[in-house]
Amino acid sequence: MPSTHIVPNLQTTLTGPLLELERHLLDHQSQIESWFRQQFRATPAPFYASVDLRNAGYKLAPVDTNLFPAGFNNLAPELRPLAVQAAQAAVTQACPVADGVLIIPENHTRNTFYLENVRALQHILCAAGYETRIGSLLPDLTEPMTLDLPSGETLTLEPLVRKGDRVGVGDFFPCAVLLNNDLSSGRPEILEGIEQTLLPPLDMGWVSRYKTHHFEHYTRVAAEFAALIDIDPWIITPRSVQCGPVDFKKREGLECLAGAVNSVLEETARAYAEHGVEDTPFAVVKSDRGTYGMAIMSVRDPEEILSLNKKQRNKMSSGKEGLVAHQMMVQEGVYTFETLNGAVAEPVVYMIGARVVGGFYRVHTGKSATDNLNAPGMHFEPLSFAEACALPDHQADPDAAPNRFYAYGVVARLALVAAAREICETKPECAGAAE
Repeated sequence: MPSTHIVPNLQTTLTGPLLELERHLLDHQSQIESWFRQQFRATPAPFYASVDLRNAGYKLAPVDTNLFPAGFNNLAPELRPLAVQAAQAAVTQACPVADGVLIIPENHTRNTFYLENVRALQHILCAAGYETRIGSLLPDLTEPMTLDLPSGETLTLEPLVRKGDRVGVGDFFPCAVLLNNDLSSGRPEILEGIEQTLLPPLDMGWVSRYKTHHFEHYTRVAAEFAALIDIDPWIITPRSVQCGPVDFKKREGLECLAGAVNSVLEETARAYAEHGVEDTPFAVVKSDRGTYGMAIMSVRDPEEILSLNKKQRNKMSSGKEGLVAHQMMVQEGVYTFETLNGAVAEPVVYMIGARVVGGFYRVHTGKSATDNLNAPGMHFEPLSFAEACALPDHQADPDAAPNRFYAYGVVARLALVAAAREICETKPECAGAAE
């Protein structure tokens, strides 16, 4: 099925390191796919995930891995069959006896973009053959509530209830409970100790999970993969360090944070010199927990941290659900040199189980190649993985769309392996399997 979607222009030389990486991935495709199968046999993939990538031409690396993806409505419609097949396999693996799935969403009843995502996810699971209903954690919801969506669809939320060690809605208490709520506000008591299969586990919510811990796993996974196919792990790995506690409002811990920024900038400068990169190093400072593009900034000089004004410090201290960000991650900044109609763009890859099911470009007309694009004013352009996720074109240029998309899928699945190992750590039965 040929893609009809626009492929962003990569503003970099086609003789650089990324072209070599793409060619190398094509040459080792059988070995790569065999390795992924082995990894996911040892540590099963999360039920779903999305990975934000940055493509600098000389470096292609993940900068965030979300285990509660909220953009299924942005995927190309023609890829729905891929998602349906992947969902069938993922539900069967997690809960072989399941005949239904209960989705527990965020409490964003006013965010219609998010609700469209929930409806799209419900469509995928229903098409996979599972009765699928939505159990809401809204505290004041006492009866089903139907919401009208901009697409013309409707979404029915039902109050989540608990009976014994099971949760459900009405008389619907299925084996599989799918969280589409990242638990930024904490672990809901109603979900503690349930006997149903909870996907992902409660321990993967942002109340417990650290991004730096994920990237520790990712760094090891990338090193293993790089050794397997003989590539430089730097071109697929961002340096990430934790710093905290930091209190932006009280100006506490800022010297430590500035020191971490300086360390990352210096290490990046050395790597740039080694790899012949002429760009100016930058670092990204963001909350070590949470999502939604909050509490994040790009810096080129440690002094920028020490000279933050009150408005900037308030912005950096505010996370999702009004939580205060204390633990911070300082990450090597990766430029994005892909553009759509002159606007910077970054690929986001979506997976269900171990399979790539699509993705989109996050595009922002008001941002630069060093900025966080997950910000107000962004929009999305679907990209079609119909051929690329499994059928790269070995006869075409290594940077042709299917081959660049294949490279995206490979790097995103490396992050998925890292997430699988994170989850494995929380389960006694697979202790040691993640190493």
